[in-house]
This record gives sequence, structure tokens and C-alpha cells, in this order.
Amino acid sequence: MANGFREELPYRILAAKVNNQIRELNKTVDEPSDVTLLDMRVNAVNLMYQRSLSLLYLKAIRDVFGKVDVFLGNSLNKGIYTLIRRNDKTSDKEIKAVESRMRELVRSDIPFVKEIVDRDTALAHMREDGNEGKIRLLENAADFEWVAFYSLDGFRNYFYGQMLPSTGYVEHFELRAYRNGVLLRFPHPSKPNDIPAYSDEKKLYEAFGEANQWGKLLGISMAADLNERVARDRAVEMIQLSEALHEKSIAFIADRIAKEKKHLILIAGPSSSGKTTFARRLCIQLKVIGREPLYLGTDDYFIDRDDCSLNELGEKNFEDISALDLKLFNDHMNALLRGETVDVPRYDFIEGKKHFGERLTRGKPGQPIVIEGIHGLNKELTGGIDDNEKFRIYISPLTALNIDEHNRIPTTDVRLLRRIIRDSRTRGNNAKKTIATWPSVRAGEDKNIFPFSGEADVLFNSAHIYELAVLKKYVMPLLGVITENEEEYSEAYRLKRFLQFFKVIEEDDAIVNNSILREFIGGSIFE
Repeated sequence: MANGFREELPYRILAAKVNNQIRELNKTVDEPSDVTLLDMRVNAVNLMYQRSLSLLYLKAIRDVFGKVDVFLGNSLNKGIYTLIRRNDKTSDKEIKAVESRMRELVRSDIPFVKEIVDRDTALAHMREDGNEGKIRLLENAADFEWVAFYSLDGFRNYFYGQMLPSTGYVEHFELRAYRNGVLLRFPHPSKPNDIPAYSDEKKLYEAFGEANQWGKLLGISMAADLNERVARDRAVEMIQLSEALHEKSIAFIADRIAKEKKHLILIAGPSSSGKTTFARRLCIQLKVIGREPLYLGTDDYFIDRDDCSLNELGEKNFEDISALDLKLFNDHMNALLRGETVDVPRYDFIEGKKHFGERLTRGKPGQPIVIEGIHGLNKELTGGIDDNEKFRIYISPLTALNIDEHNRIPTTDVRLLRRIIRDSRTRGNNAKKTIATWPSVRAGEDKNIFPFSGEADVLFNSAHIYELAVLKKYVMPLLGVITENEEEYSEAYRLKRFLQFFKVIEEDDAIVNNSILREFIGGSIFE
């Protein structure tokens, strides 16, 4: 069916939504149904592409090197950072040999063969294949009665999500040597036919490296490790250690700000990163070392709603930097840095106008000004301020936790789960609405946040190694009310399947009241 529309659509069809459920293209429809053909611009389909590409990559490595361990890790440099664990570092020539084999398999258009087996058979397959990490995962995930394996030309592996029909659909990819590993690069959903321009995200690499060290310190790198800790009633110790690592990192950032004599602290990051809690805790650490910070946001510097431009949907575009009164913001920040008094506005979101005369604020010599907002790293925001005054911080939950060696956890999913819980608790939005608006949130991040992450002086990782075991308890009931006849059901179903791998931390009293996680589950001292 899908191939019949190939010439009429802008990008290749990779999957379908049948009655609000994502289906692989090799499935048949036996009854009248609502069918929507999907390409890589849909997040769930992009993940299908990544899984299919990953299996293709693992198969090619097996063909080139024989049986070696491979780890598929975090997102980096517009791709996935992978490690081929051999005695010698993989050379450029060997990487090209793997890529060449991958392209041979693509040209051969070999099917990805799905096999659904019971739990005992699955464990037998994993033992036969020598997948120790996957064995531990399945042994700790008691909810799984049936398990799906995928095979490519006799090479079998377990991936928890769906796949494309065959290797011929995995048209666009690139391998690139990077540090001690290999980058497996593929198109961004916004441009399904193009490999993104390469950029070396050095600070992100270092942040993930630090996260991996934290994981080793805690003894947790896979979902099975986390589940075993929870099962042995060691959650309290794990929570305390993770929180202590956050506190130590925030204190280090405060010390660096003081040492470098920076006075304008700019904090930015994607949605649900914990920016507000981080900013408050940074202010406390600055006070500990004798600084008296002034905390401000950029939202009060919006231009009047009537003057705001429209986005592509015809709505007022408050996410673009043009929505801010940049001249007023720069004038005020410079005045505060000089120790002068300014009339900081209060933006009324109901009226869509700034109000003055309510917050006369005077700066103090040497006082740090902490600014939190989505445009914090964009040089245009502070173009009229001396760069020597600025210290830029990028914050995001960069989870180093994997489901297993080959099934990773997208940072985006962690942020979405956080946002679903917070929106329900503080904004009265149900999970259906949050899921529906998430693509537009992500599009705004791609434009206004991610391109500037490289400008940061430091990256703060707001993830907690234990948090999925906590978030599951809060989010599952919210996802559960989305019914099969609602468009958002497929994404809710995908998230519920993902969460099946994690045991729940039922008692979360050990999470301190200034934790970044409290910003989402409630009980924060900063609310």
C-alpha cells in the first residue's frame, strides 16, 4: 500500500499509524481502518529508523570483526556514540570497511525478520547469543511474557521497539571515528534525506563522560543495575549519592564563577531540564561563598503582545528571540552591573503588556546577576554587554543510563516524562495535551536552544540516575487515561512500553526538597 504513494509524498514512507497505533509496513490491514502513512519526521518513526540502523551496524561489525562487544551509547554530534570493544583502537580503514559492509546490506534489501517468543525461549536465545546484559534485563523485568527479536541475515538481537521492513529502507547514514569510539550518524527528523553537518560537541562529550563516571561510582549503567538496587531496598543510598553529586557540581560552578570574576550568569536549556531549580540552587551556592546574587528571568522583557510576530501557525510567537525587548534588557543589565537602580518590568501574560513601577531594583558592585531563559546562550540576547562579564551555563538531563548494551534511553523521552508530570500537577494539562504539543516544543528547541549549546562555558547534567524509577509511579496513571481512539495513544503506548523495564521506587521521601526532580513531582522548597 505505502509504495503506491511513494511518488506523491515528499519523503519515503517508513511506517503507518493504523487506528492510532504505530504499525510496521509489513503488517496487513484486514478490516476497515484509519491509516496514516508516516515518514521520519514523526518521532516514533525516527526511533524505528535508529533501531534498524543500529541492527544493521551491529550485523556489519559481526561480519567484519567477528564476535566482539559493541556498546551503543548517548546522542552526540548528530548521531549515536558507539564503542567497539576490541584490544586495538578501531582504525579509519576498519571503520570504512564496516560502513562499506552496511551499504552492501542496504543494497541487498534484506528483511528485518521479527520473531515473538515466550519469556523462557527469549532467555534461551539470549544465552545462546551471549547477551549477558539482556539476560539480566529480562530477569528483572517480570512483566514481560512475550519478547520480540529481530534478525538480519541470520544475525539475531533484541530491540524493544519496532523496525523498518528491510535494510533497503535505511538509506542515509554515516560512520565517523570520534575519540575512542565511532559515531553512527543519521538524518535529523526535520530533513529525512540529509546527514546533518558535522560539529564537534566537545563539552557534551565531556558531560556524558562525567555522567558515565557518576554511573560507575554508583554502580549503575544499565536498567538491570537500577532495578537490582531498588529490589534490594538500596534506593535511599542511591538517591542520597545522586543528590550529593548534583550539589557538588553546582558548588563547583559557583566557585568557578567567583574565581573568573563573572557577573552576568546566563542559564539556558531545553524544556523540563530543571532550569528554575538549578538557578535557585546556584544562587544559594553563590551566597555560601560570599556573593549576593540577583535572580531575574527574561520573560518579563517580552515586547507587548500586539507587537509580537506570528509563527507559521498564525499564532503569536513568544519563543523567538524577536519577542524580547532586547534594547531594554541590555540597558537594564548594564545599569545593574554598574550598580545603578532600574525599574524591572513585570510582564502581565493576561494583558500581554509590561508593567513598570513595581520592582525598583538596584545593583551592587561585584554582584552576580543570574538570568534564566531559553535564549540565554544566544549572543543576540546580550549583544550590548561586555563578554568579559558573562558566564554561560547549558543545562539538560543527559542520562548515562542504558536499557542494555544496544537499547539506549533518549534524553528527549526523559524530558517528556518530566513535562507530562509537571504539566498535570501545575498547569492542569493532561498527558494528551502535553504529548500533542511536544513536537512544537521540540521544534522551538531545535531553533532557539540546541544551536547555541556550544556557546556554554559549562554544561550541567540535571539527570538523576534513579529518576525513571520515580517518574514511572507518577506518569503511568497519566498515560493510562489516553484511550485507543485518541491520536496521542501511540506515543503514550510507546512510553508505557519503555517504562516496563523499570521497577518503581514507591517511597520517594528520601528525595530532598530542593532536588531538581521535585520541580516535576512536587514538594519543592522553591515553589
